[in-house]
Amino acid sequence: MDIRSIIAPVIQDRQAFDEFAEALNDRAPEIERDVARLRKSPADRELIADLFRAVHNIKGDGSLCKYDLAVAITHPIETLLARFREGELPFSDLLAELILLAVDRLELATEGLSSGKSLDGLRLLSLTQGLDRLALASSKDIEVLGADLIEEVTGFRPSATHASGRTPRASTHRESNSSASNDLQFFRSLAQQLESRSPLFKGRTMRILRLAQETNKANGNPVDPLQLEAAIYLHDIGMMFLPESVWLKVGKMSDEEKLALRNHPGFAAGLLQRMPGWEAAAEMVSQHHETPDGEGYPAQLSASSICAGAKVLAIVDAFEAVMLKHIHRGKNRSVLRAVAEINACDKQFAPEWIVPFNNVIRKTIEA
Repeated sequence: MDIRSIIAPVIQDRQAFDEFAEALNDRAPEIERDVARLRKSPADRELIADLFRAVHNIKGDGSLCKYDLAVAITHPIETLLARFREGELPFSDLLAELILLAVDRLELATEGLSSGKSLDGLRLLSLTQGLDRLALASSKDIEVLGADLIEEVTGFRPSATHASGRTPRASTHRESNSSASNDLQFFRSLAQQLESRSPLFKGRTMRILRLAQETNKANGNPVDPLQLEAAIYLHDIGMMFLPESVWLKVGKMSDEEKLALRNHPGFAAGLLQRMPGWEAAAEMVSQHHETPDGEGYPAQLSASSICAGAKVLAIVDAFEAVMLKHIHRGKNRSVLRAVAEINACDKQFAPEWIVPFNNVIRKTIEA
C-alpha cells in the first residue's frame, strides 16, 4: 500500500466516501458496545462474531470507496480478532483499548478528511505500522508491543485508571477577600443550575476546575487563580439564554443552531464585565472558543490576541466535551483516548498549554 494513502489520504469518490462516513458513524458505536460486552464475557462466541463482522464490514466499505486508510487500520484488527476467535490470543483490556483507539483514529481521520482539515496530529503512520506489527506478533509479545503502540500514538502509557472525580480544594485566595468569596459562591451556584439541566453535566464544573487549576499550576500560575475560577464557573452560563433545543440537542446541529450557539460566550462575559473586579475573568470567558489559527469565535482572534486564561480554559473544556462525546450512543471515552484526541487537534489549542496539561493528565493516570 502506498504510504501516501496513509499520511495524506485523498477522497477519490465523494459520494462513496460520504456513504462510508455515514456507515462508519453507525458501526463505530456497535463496536464500542461489543468491546464493552466482550470485556465482561470474553467467551461469548456471538459477540466475537458480531465484532469481527463489524470490523470486516468497515474494511469492505473502505475498499469499495478506495479509502486505503480504512483498510490499513481495520485489516490488522481483523487479524487480531481472528486470532482471538481461534483461541490463540486472550481478549485483554489492552487489546480492547487498542481496538477502540484505532476506531477513534479512523473516525477522526474521516471527519478531518471530509472537512479538509490536517491529519498530521493523528499519527496515522505510527498507528497502522504498529497495528501491522501487532497482528503478526507472538501472544507473549502482544501486551508489550500494544502498550508501546498506545504510548507512541497517544503520548501516554496505558492504564486502567480514569480521570479522578475528586473535588478540587477551594482556592487559597478566597479567604483574603470576602467580597470575591461571596461572588464566587454565587457564580458556583449559577454553574450548578446549569448542571441541573442535564444528567450528563453532573460534576462537570468541578472536574473542569480541578484540571484548569492544576494545569495553571503546572505552568507556573501565569493566570490569576481567582479569575480563572470565576471564568470556569461562568464560561458556559450563556447557554441558559439560548433555547434548550439548541444547547441540549443530541445529534448534528443545523447551521442556524451553530450560529445561535456562538452567542453564548458574549452573554456570560457581559455579566462579568458589569461586576467590578472580574474584568480578567470576563476576557477569558469571551475568548474561550477562540483558536490560535484564527478559526474560532466570536472574534476570530489570532494566537497572540487570546489571553492565557482563555487558552487553558479551551483545553480543559474540550477535554471534558470529548469525555462525553457520543455518550448518547453509549460510547464510554477513556482518558487515554480523550487526551489523544486533544493532542491530535494541534491547531485548535495553544501549544504552550498542551505540555502542562499533558503532565497533569499523566500524573492523574499514574496516581
